[in-house]
Amino acid sequence: MNPFETRLLGNTGIKITSLGFGGAPLGELFEKVEHLQAIETLDEAYTSGIRYYDTAPWYGHGLSEHRLGNLLHQKNRHEFILSTKVGRVYRPFKGDPVLFDGSPWVGGLPFEWNFDYSEAGFERSFLDSTMRLGLNRIDLLVIHDLDRCYHGKSVSNKLQELETGMEWLKIMKNSAAIQAFGAGINDIDMIPLFLEHFELDFFLVAMPYTLLNQEPLEDIFPECERRGIGIIIGSPYASGVLASGSKEESKYGYATASEEMRKKVRSIEVICEDYGIPLKAAALQFPLAHPQVSSVIPGSLSAAQVLDNIEMLKCPIPPELWIELKHTGLLHPEAPVK
Repeated sequence: MNPFETRLLGNTGIKITSLGFGGAPLGELFEKVEHLQAIETLDEAYTSGIRYYDTAPWYGHGLSEHRLGNLLHQKNRHEFILSTKVGRVYRPFKGDPVLFDGSPWVGGLPFEWNFDYSEAGFERSFLDSTMRLGLNRIDLLVIHDLDRCYHGKSVSNKLQELETGMEWLKIMKNSAAIQAFGAGINDIDMIPLFLEHFELDFFLVAMPYTLLNQEPLEDIFPECERRGIGIIIGSPYASGVLASGSKEESKYGYATASEEMRKKVRSIEVICEDYGIPLKAAALQFPLAHPQVSSVIPGSLSAAQVLDNIEMLKCPIPPELWIELKHTGLLHPEAPVK
């Protein structure tokens, strides 16, 4: 696969590179990232040809946006596509920054937040993001973390709150202040709710469509195709386990992978090893085989990881590998693989 080919995002008319850059690790999710290391990582991504960048205020409480903006504000604005997210509003932590609990981020910036899916909340979030990024235009806006994982039984109330936020997004798109808007999805059951109540341009799906889970294949992706809704795949390595493999400390779903999950990963690893294919190559290429998927956006902590992701996408994978994964029940029988 060519990491730098551009694909249309649904019916938006927007083209993004099949390999994008996920900005969460630069917010210091699992480990600290020195400033120089962040600069080198982003420089390598841009120099190599990656032209789609995704970030969020949530990533390090603003740190990821600062770091991405430090690179991108120096570039020709017409050369890249940028997405960030709305749904949280930030304010400075009033105490000693040393005492600030930024979890789950191990580093990041000392800013507190609250969820806000209203028109006022979205506008505040958008304006704050433009200032952190140092850019006066954002291409794609993503409704962030409106799911049961974060909101539990109050998710219906948040969907009601979103109604005014959606009107604001439409105004922004109609005035060309943004090019498109969508929703970030961790919980696949939220997609039918969004489809029922709102008109979106795309979904950014993190976790539910990887080598380990193909639940959207039967109903959700076909409905997105029918409506012309694009799909971007976040966390193609399932937050770590499909990159690190089946070892004990591997992460799945942003937590330590269960023994059952590591066994499944090990079964996939064995087949990949039989064909001489890195697990990471299969993990990164699999989602892109679906015609509705425009881009995968793995995160990178270093320039070396950027280059490795590029090589994983270029790696030729024999069709027999996919056939065996399906034959052993490790992959959905109808999953597109080429």
